[in-house]
Amino acid sequence: MELPEMASAIGVSVPVLRFLLCFAATIPVSFFHCFVPGGAAARHLYAAATGAILSYLSFGFSSNLHFLVPMLLGYASMVICRKYCGIITFFLAFGYLIGCHVYYMSGDAWKEGGIDATGALMVITLKIISCVVNYNDGLLKEEDLREAQKKNRLLKLPSLLEYVGYCLCCGSHFAGPVYEMKDYLEWTERKGIWEPTKKGLTPSPYWATLKAILQAAFCMGLYLYLVPNFPLSRFTEPVFQEYGFWKRLSYQYMASFTARWKYYFIWSISEASMIISGLGFSGWSDSNPSKALWDRAKNVDILGLELTTSAVRIPFVWNIQVSTWLRHYVYDRLVQKGKKPGFFQLLATQTVSAVWHGLYPGYLIFFVQSATMIAGSRVLYRWQQASQTTLFKKLFLLLNFTYTVLVLNYSSVGFMVLSLHETIAAYGSVYYIGTILPIVLILLGNIIKPARPARTKARKDQ
Repeated sequence: MELPEMASAIGVSVPVLRFLLCFAATIPVSFFHCFVPGGAAARHLYAAATGAILSYLSFGFSSNLHFLVPMLLGYASMVICRKYCGIITFFLAFGYLIGCHVYYMSGDAWKEGGIDATGALMVITLKIISCVVNYNDGLLKEEDLREAQKKNRLLKLPSLLEYVGYCLCCGSHFAGPVYEMKDYLEWTERKGIWEPTKKGLTPSPYWATLKAILQAAFCMGLYLYLVPNFPLSRFTEPVFQEYGFWKRLSYQYMASFTARWKYYFIWSISEASMIISGLGFSGWSDSNPSKALWDRAKNVDILGLELTTSAVRIPFVWNIQVSTWLRHYVYDRLVQKGKKPGFFQLLATQTVSAVWHGLYPGYLIFFVQSATMIAGSRVLYRWQQASQTTLFKKLFLLLNFTYTVLVLNYSSVGFMVLSLHETIAAYGSVYYIGTILPIVLILLGNIIKPARPARTKARKDQ
């Protein structure tokens, strides 16, 4: 059966089918990385070559040219101007990505079943910036560094082959997850937690890989079952306006719930690819007997998100590695030494995330609202912690869960429909409840300030 016939049979376009086949191929490609002979240099070459080939097969020759521009700019900045290479690369790489977003407007293509290399360029942009910033951090005194900076800083310039291998490794740039250059180097060179021992190089990845593949199959099956019943086009159809308030609100929830399973599928495939390569290994648990952890490969905690009791927890369970990147390379670096982070750092981080996704009004509105959503959730959490009885604590916990479900799924509509007209139509249909509620909570939080409880680990997480 040829590609057009296969695409028609499963209900996708030929470009999307070609991408999905190459995306699935990252699993065997990553598997064979472990058996490449010739030492670390050969493994770097394999990572770079297979990544470039998969990109070419997925998006065409121009994709590798697009990747090459920010990659060379980042490497040149490390060679020429190490003192300022981090800030230079941040703006150059983001500037090029924004230019591609404007030129391709890939969000429209994605909505219509098309695909281009912009999504992969988004991942490569984060990799480039983290590598260059960590090389920049290698100049700083250790006492001026945060723990993450100490762990990830690069004291010497990676070779060009190491750098390209890191950016394109085994097709991981298709959908992530993002990981650090230092981890990639140690994995490739079989150092650190990947150093060979009498027990073997790393624990067997096969069972964890199989679980990720089965999870991917379940997620895609559920998505294909749900999506015909909850099309995004309905938000602007007359029939939607005839629904009552609660039905419109419920439809927003189901549309957002349905869309998430597509992302769960994509990240599950990425997780399988990274686990089977060995790079997803992140150490051993403290349990007895200890178990292998594959957290470096994990990009989503499905139950953690669907059942989260606080919007504050969302970055820890959704697009986990990108959230970690934003925390280490934007949020933490905006906090002045000796001062606590506030709403400005949160809003700036969410704005960077919005621009990274693309210049659609729906993205910007969603991420700005997510900043207010998290701030409102923190107010409820403070009230919960200050409650004197178990009943009130449980009540505020339930309120925070309900608030998070309502505002998250309301806000997510903007992320999905993208255009200003459709976003406003969807939000207006439920009287902007998900916009107004967080703002009301933030204002009330400035008026009703409970006494601070004793600082706990849970409090630190918030």
